[in-house]
This record gives sequence, C-alpha cells and structure tokens, in this order.
Amino acid sequence: MKLIIPMAGRGTRVRPHSHTVPKPLLPVAGKMIVERIVETFARTLDRDIDEIVFILGPDFGQEIKDALKAMSDRQNAKAVFRVQEKAEGTAHAVYCAEEDLDGECIIVFADTIFDMEGSVSIEDADSVVWLKEVEDPSRFGVAVEKDGKITDFVEKPEDPISNLAIIGVYYFKDGSKLKKEIEYLLDNNIRGKGGEYQLTDALDRLLKDDKVFKKATVDQWLDCGTLPAWRETSGIITEKEYEEIEEDRFPDTKIIPPVYIGDDVELENCIIGPKASIAEGSKLKKCTVKNSLIQEHASLEDCNIEDSTIGRHVELKDVDQEVHLGDHTKIGIEV
Repeated sequence: MKLIIPMAGRGTRVRPHSHTVPKPLLPVAGKMIVERIVETFARTLDRDIDEIVFILGPDFGQEIKDALKAMSDRQNAKAVFRVQEKAEGTAHAVYCAEEDLDGECIIVFADTIFDMEGSVSIEDADSVVWLKEVEDPSRFGVAVEKDGKITDFVEKPEDPISNLAIIGVYYFKDGSKLKKEIEYLLDNNIRGKGGEYQLTDALDRLLKDDKVFKKATVDQWLDCGTLPAWRETSGIITEKEYEEIEEDRFPDTKIIPPVYIGDDVELENCIIGPKASIAEGSKLKKCTVKNSLIQEHASLEDCNIEDSTIGRHVELKDVDQEVHLGDHTKIGIEV
C-alpha cells in the first residue's frame, strides 16, 4: 500500500511559519501534522503502509526531506520524493507522482487532521472517499450517496444536495486507473474550478466508468490552514491527549491544563496554560503563556503572550501582546 501526499503548496495563510517549513510539517502537540495523518491510517486501516510518496515544491531543501524520511522510518515505511514544479490544481499535483500511481494507493492532502473510531473497510470497492458531515455544505466539495455507495461529486453546491464534505482523503484499488483519467484531463486541457485540473473531475470520470465508490465517515476533521485554525486545532488535540504533569517537574511554575510540554523544556516562575503547547528544548523565564504554540528551542523571558505562535529558535524578551514570529526571530534581545 502506497500513501501519496501532495504537499508542494506554500501555505501562505500560516506565514510566517511556512517561510521555512511546509505546512504539513508544522507541529500539533509535539507531532507534525503529516505524522498525525499517517498514524491515523496505521490505526484505522486493515493493512500496512509500505511506502510514502511526498510531492514537494521545487525549492524544498534537504532538511525537509530528512525530517520526512525520519518520520517515514518511524512508521516502518519507505520514503519517496517527487516534485511539483508548478501548482496547477489537485489532479495535476497527484499526477506529479505518476510513476507511483499503480496498485493500491491512498491519496491524502495534508491540510487537516482527522480521526475516526473503528477501522475502514476497503473490500469490494474500487475507491473509498473519506467524508465528514457538515452544517454548511456550500463551502465544500461534497459526495452524493445512495445505498451506501457514492453516486456523484459536487463542488460547493448551492442547493443542499448532500452534507457529506470531501476531506481530501481517497483510496484507490488500482492507481493506474486514476492515472489514466488524470491524463485524459491533462491531454484535453479540461480544467475545473479556478482554471486548474481538479481531482474531482477525474473521480467523476471513474464514476461514469461504473467504478464502485464507497465512503468512510470521520468523526473529527480539524483545519490547520490558517494561524487561528492551527492554534485552535492544537488546543483541541492538546486537550484530547493531555497527560497530567508531575508536580515536581516545574516546582516554581503554575500549570493550567490542558497543556503540552515537550522534552528538555525549562520553565522558571511561569504560568503556562490553558491550551499552551511548548516544544522540546524551549526555555521560559517569568512568562505567562495562554492558548499559544511555542516551537522547538525558543527562549522567552518576561513575556505575557496569548493567542500567539512562536517559531523555532526564537528569542523573545519583554513582550506583552499577541505575536506571530517565524523561526530565528529576535525581539528585545541585544545583538
């Protein structure tokens, strides 16, 4: 089983953090978004993921590849890298891994975190599409179903034809059949919404070819596509996974659950929480941190921050406001 992950987008809505790290590599309670997605498949599928194909932008460096390979190794899967030179839609992104589109494969667009109870059955299906019931289907691409099978896909329907939103996760029994339909779109310059090649158009062609599409319904679908959404999702996951912190770990600091505190974090005379995430190696002195994310090896002193996002290796002193700082930023520090 191959897992194909298009992630060449620049993630402009989570800047400044996406200037140095692709959005799927951003942390949520100590784990990269993409790793949380892979772990969900490991838990809910009845077979193993053997290979993970990452579709990257042309300027993604070796550090990013190393992080993704290390994550794949942790999941006992081989890492493969492909490049999308130019963004021309979801179908085009998937086709950048055209040499990998054969046999069983799962395609996942790593913009969101999802979860579900139980396992996913992929037997007797040419394709499975992961869906979530939503209140306002006009904001999403939706699937129409009848008797447990998907009969149509509609992009942002004006009429309430279905409330089952497509979350961007798809299984294919034979990736070569999807490849063939994407090639048809490209060869005939068939573009959809936004003048781009859309994966839903390829899916429509598979449906018309009488392929059997089934659904997998998720219980939780969390957005990480903007700074507020990323922060909110981090708070939800932190609350869900919170484990009580031993009182003597930070004797002069008040912890207000839920929080995530990574390894080798130093806290001195601080108030941390609720819904604060502080990544490994960070050092905080005389700080109050609420509803905020602080990434690896940041250093803060005399700060009062709320609703904020702090990048890796940031040095911050005497700040009392909401801030969003990219990696290696220095504020209030003599240089």
